Amino acid sequence: MTAHHVFDAHRHLGVLPSFPFYGGPPVNPDTTARASVKQLLADLDAEGTERALVLPNYGVPDPDVAFSFNELVIEAAQADDRVRAGLWVSARPEDEHRTARALTLAGEAGVRALKLSFLLGGSPGDPGCRPLLDRIFGAAERHGLVVHVHTSPGAASDIDEVGKLVAWYADRVPVHLVHFGGGMSGHIKLAGSRFFDWIDAGKRVYTDLSWAIGFTPYWLAREIEQRGIGHDRVLFASDQPWGDFTGEYARLRAAAGDGELGGRVFRDTFAALYD
Repeated sequence: MTAHHVFDAHRHLGVLPSFPFYGGPPVNPDTTARASVKQLLADLDAEGTERALVLPNYGVPDPDVAFSFNELVIEAAQADDRVRAGLWVSARPEDEHRTARALTLAGEAGVRALKLSFLLGGSPGDPGCRPLLDRIFGAAERHGLVVHVHTSPGAASDIDEVGKLVAWYADRVPVHLVHFGGGMSGHIKLAGSRFFDWIDAGKRVYTDLSWAIGFTPYWLAREIEQRGIGHDRVLFASDQPWGDFTGEYARLRAAAGDGELGGRVFRDTFAALYD
């Protein structure tokens, strides 16, 4: 693989147990998942990735699995200056003790983000989740961390739901919307107006285009150019092992180009946000 000299704003570390997803047999879909810091660093070397924000791998509906990788991502960040760590947290009341413990690690060297996903339960609009959301974003504000939030169409991960977090917290805490809405409806809501409306309103909102449908990077780049804002809010992300570094790089490089926008997307915005 050619050396790319890029900064990757979102990838995962840790190997998940096999699981019978959707009623089928137990499977391990994350075929390129890495179990060790050494394997992660070898991947960065092979790709030419000069900086990476590394988050716990997740996806099986056992909260202890994702939380168990928090120490591993801290170990990675403290082993190599290329790595920044994001800690897994949860707003579900059932995860309160796990999240409280994770937040005690928020001041550790190398930690730059907190990672939230509602794929495993809970919802931004659920009043039962609000107390823990307040604690998570409060900790992020105190420690100067970014909050990473998964987005995908429908249910609790839809941008209509996740957008509530931007409304409530992004005046004070940078919010990184992973996957730019994560699908057709989310892309159109965000690129059509909402992403730019939030920036205009002074919200500290960021995004990456991992998983984005093919037309989206080009459309977003054009909107940024025409509106004159947003060029400093988009980051490259591989989402390894769920994304594909080579494919994500090629699509976003084609859309963002080698000029100022490309420089920001692949390096400078990461440096500003995570270094």
